[in-house]
Amino acid sequence: MRRRETLAAGIVLASLVLGLGAGALVASTSTVAMPTPSSTPTARALPTASPAPIALRACSVEALSSDSRLGSMHARVRNINTGEVLLDRDGATPNRTASVMKVVTSAAALAVLGPDYRFTTRVLRGSDPGTVVLVGGGDPTLTDLPSGATTIFGPVAHLDDLAAQTMASWNSDPTTAGTPITTVLVDTSRYSGPDWNPTWNTKELGDGTTSKVTALMVNTGRADPNANTSPRDEDPVGRAAQAFASAVGGASIVMGSASAGAPVLGEVSSPTIAEMLPQILLYSDNTAADVLAFETAIAVGAGNNFDALASAYLVALASYGIDTTGMNVVDGSGLSDSNAVSPEFLTQLFARIWQREANLGLVLDNLPVARVKGSLAYSDRFVGDNAVVEGRVWAKTGWIDSGYTLGGIVQAADDTPLAFAIYALDDVDASAKQAIDAWVVGLYNCGNQLANW
Repeated sequence: MRRRETLAAGIVLASLVLGLGAGALVASTSTVAMPTPSSTPTARALPTASPAPIALRACSVEALSSDSRLGSMHARVRNINTGEVLLDRDGATPNRTASVMKVVTSAAALAVLGPDYRFTTRVLRGSDPGTVVLVGGGDPTLTDLPSGATTIFGPVAHLDDLAAQTMASWNSDPTTAGTPITTVLVDTSRYSGPDWNPTWNTKELGDGTTSKVTALMVNTGRADPNANTSPRDEDPVGRAAQAFASAVGGASIVMGSASAGAPVLGEVSSPTIAEMLPQILLYSDNTAADVLAFETAIAVGAGNNFDALASAYLVALASYGIDTTGMNVVDGSGLSDSNAVSPEFLTQLFARIWQREANLGLVLDNLPVARVKGSLAYSDRFVGDNAVVEGRVWAKTGWIDSGYTLGGIVQAADDTPLAFAIYALDDVDASAKQAIDAWVVGLYNCGNQLANW
């Protein structure tokens, strides 16, 4: 019986609890208003930005980088859109660039001289009777061809025009009209120091690849003004001075300096730097590049000779905001083994060139293009299977006895613009060019999936 009593008591207690609960519920619903549903539901906050997808980098050019034809290979590759370094092979170490240096020279000159800068050759009235002063202004494109003729630089300044201006001014002055010009004093003081860089191989002069660097010359010292490669003058100043002296009546020639404030009898000016860049970059004109380097040094107040270039370039390139640690500039052309610029510096510079920063769009417009123009359109570049990059590589070629180089931009198959610089140094020969081309095609195929292994 105790069990039944206990069960009955439990049932009664449960009923009481349920009753109290029901009463509480009734009281609550009678005194508290229920919320009215909103007609516009509040949206749940979403993240402000989704994480960027991580590129899958599993495309390697390691086999191409290990090609024995590349000798001692140094390289760096950068995604221009993101700034990320995708591949590095000792790319932070400054080393010899060969003619890729001409891109650095062009960038330095554009920064401090500007694209409209011109070299000017002048004739002044001399202080002695019968004397005029021919003042060299560094113009490498000045020619002794007759007016109207062109050279590899296109329309240029002519010595016979300068001579005609001089004679007209001479004869319009009552004090000299009708009297002969008996002496041409030649002033080449704009540049100082040796006219041949001591680190250059002297065979370059006979091979016709470069000239002595002087403030007065004609046809960049070439025997043939319309040939990229042509024997060069042993005495470029003497040749130019003699041509001018003959044009003003056969005057004798002496060396000297102009007097301050002497009246100008005539002057002629070179093409602008912008107009000279095609010859400098597309066809790698050494002499024009070196004269441009000297003018850059003068403009920043560093000096007027080869020794001034190392400090001058650091000043001239500062506006681009690229680290120049370890850079050493011995010439503007890249002929010297003593030049030292890192692939890292070049990839950053080429990124700015691609983005047309400041005046650097002029460099991009005048770079060789694979199978289209300049030295990358020669018959030994990007041939066979490598022709796939036709019109997709903008780059400067380089070659010296101890290495082959290439630096520029490749627009990859996935349209990623990649800035690159590759040096094939030491024990290399002309076959390095094809190995470099194949490596660049590897970059083209990989694009942003390029792996650093």
